[in-house]
Amino acid sequence: MPDDASTPRLSARSGRTPAALAGRPRALGLAALLGLAGATHIARPRLYEPLIPRALGNPRVWVLVSGVAELACAAAVAVPRTRRIGALASAALFVAVFPGNVQMALDSRAGADRTRTAITWARLPVQVPLIGWALAVSRRSVRPSRDAAAP
Repeated sequence: MPDDASTPRLSARSGRTPAALAGRPRALGLAALLGLAGATHIARPRLYEPLIPRALGNPRVWVLVSGVAELACAAAVAVPRTRRIGALASAALFVAVFPGNVQMALDSRAGADRTRTAITWARLPVQVPLIGWALAVSRRSVRPSRDAAAP
């Protein structure tokens, strides 16, 4: 391997690059957010059921499936070895639910439950930084090459 300034250096103690170590708090924060959201979807599905469009059928199923997906993403992001794919899956999950969030906001009525209407509209701009956060975690989750990790 060339001794070049562009080659990432490995930490002797952890075997990870400084960039990967610097991204760890960001990754663990994303994992915590996803874990909390997933656990809430499973423990209190009734909170989320009104947000599921009727056209999709039984809302409980969708809420539970999304909770499991969030928990799976959280677990993958929390583990350095699976962090990159977990962060990419998280970004995909945030993108996948965005059209549903837009539709819910459009379907909300000004004269209806004001709290629900406000929540549906407030969620929309939050999706963009969440997607960016997940993509940033994926970019910072570079595993060392096998050659660099070998004794």
